Parts: sequence; structure tokens; C-alpha cells
Amino acid sequence: MKLRPGLTRRQHLAATGAVALAAGFGLSRPAAALESIRQGYQTNMWGMPTYYLLRSGALDKRGIRVEEFAVPSGNLTMQQMVARQVDLGTYAGPSFVLGHDKGGLVAIAVIENVGRTTRIMARKDLALTKVEQLKGLKIANQTGSSVGNIFVDQIAPAAGLKKGDYQEVRMDVNNMVAAMVAKTVDAMVNVEPYNAIAEADGIATTIMDYWSVDKMPVLMAATPEFAAKSADTIVAYLKAWLEVARDFQADPNKVANAIYGFYTSKGYQLSQETFRRALATVDVNPGFPADLRPYMQAQAEILLKEKKISAVPDWSKALRPEFMEQARAS
Repeated sequence: MKLRPGLTRRQHLAATGAVALAAGFGLSRPAAALESIRQGYQTNMWGMPTYYLLRSGALDKRGIRVEEFAVPSGNLTMQQMVARQVDLGTYAGPSFVLGHDKGGLVAIAVIENVGRTTRIMARKDLALTKVEQLKGLKIANQTGSSVGNIFVDQIAPAAGLKKGDYQEVRMDVNNMVAAMVAKTVDAMVNVEPYNAIAEADGIATTIMDYWSVDKMPVLMAATPEFAAKSADTIVAYLKAWLEVARDFQADPNKVANAIYGFYTSKGYQLSQETFRRALATVDVNPGFPADLRPYMQAQAEILLKEKKISAVPDWSKALRPEFMEQARAS
């Protein structure tokens, strides 16, 4: 399986394309709908549980209308929410802390853990096995994203690499594989399914994944205005998530088939086996875990030290478990 010419163009996962794809499903709506939601999600593997939710019918049968905003990575969704262009969206802890600092965003649930989906990979011809070997090399990184911040602020320093010891090439995750093929970068900090594609095509090898450093819980966040005025909608929305999570556990083939079509429709050349291997790295389990607050405190302290936020959040305002508690109880 080889990457075809024009991969970068095909790999551009634009919001307009995702919305057009959604329109084709033609799901019926109940008469008594709750408030509509402007839903943001990333088109890498982290956003695919949300993509599946939107196509499952679980929201429709609860009367929830959705307008979709698809972007390459979660930090872009966070920026849309800070600008109040989107009501709900998923991203990892560091991006959430930045969003709370800049726009008062609140977390209503943890949707998934994605530490195994994120890898540092190097071009296969370089035969690299350690992070410290990246010194002096060009590393593709989605600057400002959670995975990007964790690499720059935690993983690289732990390996003895300071800023300036390597050249950070700012790039969307969906363009990195093509850059590796063109040898315009030597390594990448990327997420699934792009890692699985690069590995299956013999383009790159794995140096490490993030699981041992950070399990990377992905939070569903809301703007504070939406949380204040739309509590009933949020509770119904989270009930839909609990229903969809059962599909991920009980019928993974059904889930994989639905999501696989998204990537093939965008021109990706990957086998179902490669895709299923990538999807298996995502642990979907909506809830509000007890250890979330100390984890978020640690992430906020790192960002404060790096002067990326003005203060550590007041967690009693930033973390809102009551919506999930109501969804589980009713």
C-alpha cells in the first residue's frame, strides 16, 4: 500500500467536507427537539467517537439537533469555543486548561483516553529508537495542541532536549505523513490513524507512545454560557454518550465500519485491518473519574510554569461533574 501523489490535498480534512458528508445520512428528527448544539470535533482519531455519536441516531431520538464543526485537531475546536463559534467540543487536558484560561470553558465529561493513539515517530530510514536522538532534526508538531505541548514541555526536556536543540516544524497532524514521505521533516508527533498509515506503508517507525507519560483523557467541554442555559440538553446529550459507549464495547465492528468510511471518503488509502488497529488504541468510557482533578492540577502547573496561562483554574468552576451525575442517575 503506497501513498498516492496528491496525498496532502486529499488529506485536508476540511469542516465543509465533514458537514457535507453528514448531510447524506438523512436521519429523522423527533418533533419535540431540545436546544440545538454547535458541536466541534477533530478529524483525527480522537474526534471519531464524536463523529460516530453524530451518526448513531442517539441524539436524534432524544430531540437534539446538531450543527457540526470539524477541524484537524482539538486545539482548533478550543479556539472556536473561546470565540463562541462552537458550544461543545473535545480535546485533551492541556488544551482545556488553555481554553478555560482564555474563555472560561468548563468540562462536562471525560469521553475517552488516548495516550496510546499518540506517538513520536521517525522516518524509517533514520533507524531512530530514542527521543534524545532527535537532537538537531526537524520535528513536525501541531504547535499549541495538547500533544504538542506535552512533547515540548515534558517529553523533550526529560530526554535532555531544550528548545532550540531541534527544529519544530509547525504543521497540522493530517499533513505530517506527506511531509515524512517528502523528507521535509525527520520525525513527527502525531495521532491515529496517521501513525498507523505511516507504519503500514513503511514510512516511519515508532520511538514511543504517550501512554507511559500521560494516558491523555479527552474532555468534552462546553462554553460557560451553554452550560448555564442548556442543562437539560447537556444531560440528554450525555445520556446519548453513555448509550454510544456500549457500541464501542459490545459491537466494535459496527463502530469501525461507520468510521472507516469517513477516512476512505477523504481519499485515505488504508486497509480495514490498519484502521481497526488504530481505532483499538482509543479507550471510550464516558464519565467523570475521581482522579481527574489532580491530573488537571498537574497539567495546569506545567502550563503556568511555561507562562502559557495566567493562573491555575478554580476547579470547582472549571470541572462540572453534576451533568454526568444526572445523566447516570436518570
